[in-house]
Amino acid sequence: MRVLAMLDGSLVDPETPLIRVDDLGLTRGDGVFETVLVVDGQPRELGPHLARLARSAAMLQLPAPDLAAWERLVETVVGAWTEPGEMAVKLVYTRGPEYGDGGPTGYAIGLPIGGRAVRNRTSGVTAITLARGYDPAVVERAPWLLLGAKTLSYAINMAAMRHAEQLGVDEVIFVGDDGTVLEGPTSTIVVASGGTLRTPPPSSGVLPGTTQGALFRAAERAGWSTKVEPVRADELAGADALFVVSSVRKVTRVHTLDGLPLPDSTELGAELSTLYEAEY
Repeated sequence: MRVLAMLDGSLVDPETPLIRVDDLGLTRGDGVFETVLVVDGQPRELGPHLARLARSAAMLQLPAPDLAAWERLVETVVGAWTEPGEMAVKLVYTRGPEYGDGGPTGYAIGLPIGGRAVRNRTSGVTAITLARGYDPAVVERAPWLLLGAKTLSYAINMAAMRHAEQLGVDEVIFVGDDGTVLEGPTSTIVVASGGTLRTPPPSSGVLPGTTQGALFRAAERAGWSTKVEPVRADELAGADALFVVSSVRKVTRVHTLDGLPLPDSTELGAELSTLYEAEY
């Protein structure tokens, strides 16, 4: 099942061609997006997702999105979804047609969540570390690189995931040239050690995680300490647990990194997953 709605609130057939061939989101990746998890009709972290959409749009100098309109758009898609359980709503906002009237393109599409992602939440995943090709020190002095914006230019991210798949690995953890952990191609990295949860800072050019934020709120109420700070790649193997976190993955533990098994974190992963779910 899929549900498609345009920014004006109209529901349209997802099989109908709607995007112009000169749309800059298509031809140049000049746009931004978000993916929102919806469980039993309730969007999770919609406010943070919309705030991140606006932040990414500002970094690309796109017209400021009308967040109230985008919220109504999500409600339209969710309201038209007839299946129980989980779904994802993908929000797409582009600069619009290159030879159009100058207006942006915006739409939201409701999508099912694949069984593999759901299974991995319980079974855990394998991961490899890969170079991302930049030093986090460049982030502040080179804003045109758009590091930390959730843009449609995901070719590198998808190439990294295909590379991992060719090696028989589930996930990728990007590492900066300075040896610090960045993020996954479509996930946030969370490390657990001695009662503390850590995640890399947005200042290193990574997206501020919406699901990671929810997890940290829940963990803090349960007595965990949380830190947003640089994490070195050589620390990962010695941590109590390593997780890839996202709207669709929720809190998924990594049990094997770079071909080596990590300490068994099944119970810890279940504990953190329970805390996260308790937020809703």
